[in-house]
Amino acid sequence: MSHYRTLSQREHVEMLSSGPPTPGQQQWAGKDDFIDMYRDQSSPIPINRSNENIYAAPGTRTPLKMSRAPRSRRTKWLIALAVLIVVAVAVAVPVALTSGKHKNNAVSSSGSNGSNSTSGGSKGGTSNGATNGTSGSVVTLDDGTTFTYVNDFGGDWAANPTDPFAAGGKAQSWSKRVGAEQWVWGTDVARGVNLGGWLVTEPFIVPALYEKYINTSSIAIVDEWTLSIAMGANLAKEMEDHYKTFITEQDFADIAAAGLNWVRIPIGFWAIETINDEPFLVGTSWSYFLKAIQWARKYGIRIYLDLHALPGSQNGWNHSGKFGTVNFMHGVMGIANAQRTLTYLRILTEFVSQDQYRDVVGIVGIVNEILWATIGEQAVQSFYYAAYEAIRKASGNGAGAGPYIAIHEGFQGPAIWEGFLAGADRIALDQHPYLAFMNDQTSTLEQFAAKACSWAIATNQSSKAFGVTVGGEFSTAINDCGLWLSGIGSTPQYPNCAQWDNWSAYTPSVISSLKEVTLASMDALQNFFFWTWKIGNSTVLNTSSSPLWHYQLGLQQGWVPKDPRDAIGKCASVLGSAQIFDGNYPATATGSSISGGIDAAQTSSHAFPPPTISPTFSGNDITLLPTYTATGTIKTLFAPTFTSAPSAAVGVGWANSNDRDPAYVPVAGCQYPNAWDAVNATLPTSTCTGA
Repeated sequence: MSHYRTLSQREHVEMLSSGPPTPGQQQWAGKDDFIDMYRDQSSPIPINRSNENIYAAPGTRTPLKMSRAPRSRRTKWLIALAVLIVVAVAVAVPVALTSGKHKNNAVSSSGSNGSNSTSGGSKGGTSNGATNGTSGSVVTLDDGTTFTYVNDFGGDWAANPTDPFAAGGKAQSWSKRVGAEQWVWGTDVARGVNLGGWLVTEPFIVPALYEKYINTSSIAIVDEWTLSIAMGANLAKEMEDHYKTFITEQDFADIAAAGLNWVRIPIGFWAIETINDEPFLVGTSWSYFLKAIQWARKYGIRIYLDLHALPGSQNGWNHSGKFGTVNFMHGVMGIANAQRTLTYLRILTEFVSQDQYRDVVGIVGIVNEILWATIGEQAVQSFYYAAYEAIRKASGNGAGAGPYIAIHEGFQGPAIWEGFLAGADRIALDQHPYLAFMNDQTSTLEQFAAKACSWAIATNQSSKAFGVTVGGEFSTAINDCGLWLSGIGSTPQYPNCAQWDNWSAYTPSVISSLKEVTLASMDALQNFFFWTWKIGNSTVLNTSSSPLWHYQLGLQQGWVPKDPRDAIGKCASVLGSAQIFDGNYPATATGSSISGGIDAAQTSSHAFPPPTISPTFSGNDITLLPTYTATGTIKTLFAPTFTSAPSAAVGVGWANSNDRDPAYVPVAGCQYPNAWDAVNATLPTSTCTGA
């Protein structure tokens, strides 16, 4: 959920072009203006960089206990009718779940094991080894434990151990079955959550993971980079234990039960590789992403895969992997880091574009929360065009040819993106509006709901003029309260956080008003992804101190709706009138028409590399910036293995055999500055051509 979380977080938008604030202070800005809705003016906030006394005194809290509301009773005549229907269905020919397509060139892959959970129970069924069930059936997990699948929205799950790519589940009666029914933007509505803090950790989401080391290490732990160093020899075990327990198969079932049908999964580049002294655990997060694909298929969930952490850091915040300076499309190593990222985007796209996975992974986000104010419009849009070209060369063009490509709006609002890469094939615009970082300490909850509804106008207009527009992140929070929300040691701007941290003391009136904020945000953004599904408990506070970012908790306590469809029409009633989007996107936005291609004026004005790179490079200096060379051996990501289907065609990791361009790698014999700390590095006086 990037953005609000790092030692300098949400201050984001108004960060000076010279780079993110120093570790000792946090900035933040913004006007209560529609287009500038992500920015608010504020004074610096002190940050305690030491690892001592980092906890505020907790208020009265109780540990989180999740429970499921009992299903409503049925009248006797409905029970009798249901029995008749069940009998009729039992003697009818069952509806077949169609198998997914397979490639003939698949090979056996080493790597993570796929999900092989099986199920049974009174409402489960089997056919040729396939298992499926409706509400009330029992799911047995890999470790032998079980849980009861409960879905009050007519959803079902489906998994075939001997054919792992067969059609999967249906999240709700109104959502499309994965692998059997095609998702149609403009007709189908994405209601989703982020799985933040899982494959890219964030201190405020998984505080216990950080607390274990933060007071026992001499290293100042502020991000996954420093946490990885502090873990030392325990890195592999600690991180895999986290991956294994923080998000599980049951979470996917619960997400469907909450009326949701998409998840956005942040991932770091270290899922593919690391170089030099980058300390991250390599590859293991990818094995858990593969599990996520299988779980999503089983429970009818679709995935938006977001490259959340890029080489060099695209925003200098902790959720980019490393807190500090921005070295992506900025500074001496800015172009080289971007080139490396282009290779990684090709690798990810080639994998998820394979027939076995493309029905689950429908969107790939190329960069999370790029710091526009530091990098600059020209450089941001230059990279976006280069990424688009690399991905579409890999996937091909037109509906069904690879995923939608999501670009983040840079906290500039959707309006300025109208016309960008006009004619491009299936680009989605991702906006992250947050009430929490407006530095508004006076509005009532009712006024915050109205502010959220104002987002609807830009969302509707962007949908009409640009194309698919999603709210990739938002929350119910109306202030920056919460342990480490803006980074380890950060101090909230809001003066009285105790009343918001102590969620167990919320009155029914407060809960009702917070729910209105949630509903208004959902309705305004339309296709949305709440940040985030869960917040882990602090071992010091014994609870979650960021309750309004915690979908599960809100669902239990009542400020998140049991049925997200309750949001429909909320903003129409608040605003009185609104520009309505009729579901008709521009033809190229959905891949139905690609004949014209991108407007020539757009391609010529967004060349990569751009003519200028911040902070001060232009002209001949651009030619002297260190770059990588496209001469390396391209890597492919490993596929899952299935114990019940050892011969399953899992793919070779590469969808397009005609995409043969090499990987960007360092030029042999050339010396490069530190790719993560090169903003002020000395510019070479000549171009290095290697040994």
